[in-house]
Amino acid sequence: MDIVSALHAKYGEAVERALERYLAIDLSPDFREEVLYQVKTGGKRLRPLLTLAAAEAVSGDWRPALPAAAIVELIHNYSLIYDDIIDRGDVRRGLPTVRKAYGDNAAILIGIWYREAIEEAVLDTPKPHLFAREVAKVIKAIDEGERLDILFEYAGREDPYFVKARRREVSVEDYVKMVSLKTGVLIAAAAKWGVMSVSDDPALADAAWGFGINAGIAFQIIDDVLDIYGDPKKFGKEIGKDIKEHKRGNAPVVIALSKLTPEGREKLLSILAKHNVGEADVREAVALLDSVGAREEALEMARRYRGEAERHLAKLPNNAVLKELLDFILERQY
Repeated sequence: MDIVSALHAKYGEAVERALERYLAIDLSPDFREEVLYQVKTGGKRLRPLLTLAAAEAVSGDWRPALPAAAIVELIHNYSLIYDDIIDRGDVRRGLPTVRKAYGDNAAILIGIWYREAIEEAVLDTPKPHLFAREVAKVIKAIDEGERLDILFEYAGREDPYFVKARRREVSVEDYVKMVSLKTGVLIAAAAKWGVMSVSDDPALADAAWGFGINAGIAFQIIDDVLDIYGDPKKFGKEIGKDIKEHKRGNAPVVIALSKLTPEGREKLLSILAKHNVGEADVREAVALLDSVGAREEALEMARRYRGEAERHLAKLPNNAVLKELLDFILERQY
């Protein structure tokens, strides 16, 4: 049994009950199916499992961290609902997205419901005032990361703000900042909030944050590599989607743009600028990435962040389960 399956067996039922409990508060019966749809579509629940494992590592008791675990998973799903509205996504986890199933306006209302369910869970944390501030900072960071991700796109958006503010150049450093906000911050919060639920030691909370932020960056870099090079049957996503969506905020793409000759760079940008990027365009883009070793450099960058995550993890007691979870997240091939 892999570590995620083992943690699901231990914590999974409690997490699912908590999610449903917070979403169901004051919920009209005729809106219940629609509100619960997002969390019922599945997902590995890596973030709440991390929260509960971190709490148990520090104190031996995961139960005080259950509201925090619900918060991180509700924030994750809340962000996915709005991601799909922004990107006009139709399929997630092999099922219709909330917006596809119920329409954009209903999805907006459902997203608002998730945001307030998060506040209900905050009230049940051991330190509601502190958690409220933490939650606000994390949601703002994710929002900023999403904004930057869109600004890094080379084409495709017609919104007046994004057309006006689109970044002309995107460096590897810009990419790391974006993914640390869009992806890393919530994984960092998952670890930190587990510790905060059972300990008042700021050093332990800081170590958990450092572990999570670096693991999150490595996670996203690997996700970007899999987007372009993964097996779609294992990965469960359309391969090359980031290229088709004109994204420079993808690790191999941004690395290639920093290393290609001027002619190669212009060719890659011309593909990203196309209104409709086809399969032949994706293959040509991948060939350009391969010509400068972008895949290998991205994986090496992920290994460096993994090393930083392990350095911070060493400061946490009883960290064997967290180390196994880190290995699972970063060695996944799906």
